[in-house]
Amino acid sequence: MAGIIDIIGNTPLVEIQKLNPNPNVKIYAKLEGNNPGGSVKDRAALNMIRSAIERGDIKPGTKLVEATSGNTGIALAMIARLFNLEIELVMPSNSTRERTLTMEAYGAKVTLLEGIELCRDYAEEKGATEGYFLLNQFANPDNYMAHVKTTGPEIWRDTEGKITHFVSAMGTTGTIMGCSRYFKDKNKDIQIVGCQPTEGSSIPGIRRWPEAYLPKIFDASRVDRVMDISEAEATQMARQMAKVEGIFAGMSSGGALAGAIKLAAELKEGVIVFICCDRGDRYLSSDLFG
Repeated sequence: MAGIIDIIGNTPLVEIQKLNPNPNVKIYAKLEGNNPGGSVKDRAALNMIRSAIERGDIKPGTKLVEATSGNTGIALAMIARLFNLEIELVMPSNSTRERTLTMEAYGAKVTLLEGIELCRDYAEEKGATEGYFLLNQFANPDNYMAHVKTTGPEIWRDTEGKITHFVSAMGTTGTIMGCSRYFKDKNKDIQIVGCQPTEGSSIPGIRRWPEAYLPKIFDASRVDRVMDISEAEATQMARQMAKVEGIFAGMSSGGALAGAIKLAAELKEGVIVFICCDRGDRYLSSDLFG
């Protein structure tokens, strides 16, 4: 009999059938909302906590602290309690109420501050105090290694090695860094495409980081192309994905699909896989589907 941790990963890969503009290109969505915590971040959260315990960085009684814009926090809240660990999650004050309530439902302490950069500063300062451990998804190799171990191999298996392009939103960049490592080892010609917001756009889960806060795990050489996606494009595509394809997902997933559709229109043929990173019910108190 499987426990909740055992069903993280092996999420479905489904074809985008109506929004795809090019019949000679296949577009597939990796439905990460099917993870038990509701997002792709379950993978990284499990690998970061489990690996730190195995190394002895986390001991009985250690309190965890982490800055998050939402999905990582929910995943960490769920998994920390399974390992009997206390956790404080630090989030921007404009995060949706669903996120805060979900973390608290799992037993986490939630601290709300103004902006993700301030949250990161607070978490780093607290993580340096005795009895606390900062997971630091932005600089932790265990973040991207989760995708080297699981996400990449699953996509390779389910496309029978036929994937030609991989598209992902870029937040902490763990997903794209890990999948890039795995795919380039399999076939150096697979194109890795990252999506970031246009200047002035606000897309939860996708960031255009100031230089001082650029995730340390990010290596620009592992991304073949960066696409700028506007807030309007991400919003429209999330709505279209639900209404036309029956896939209820969040704004960053809409941004990734917008990038995949732009890419498909340029190609003669190919197999594109994009990360559909969470579920749309996390955004119902926002105006995303309003």
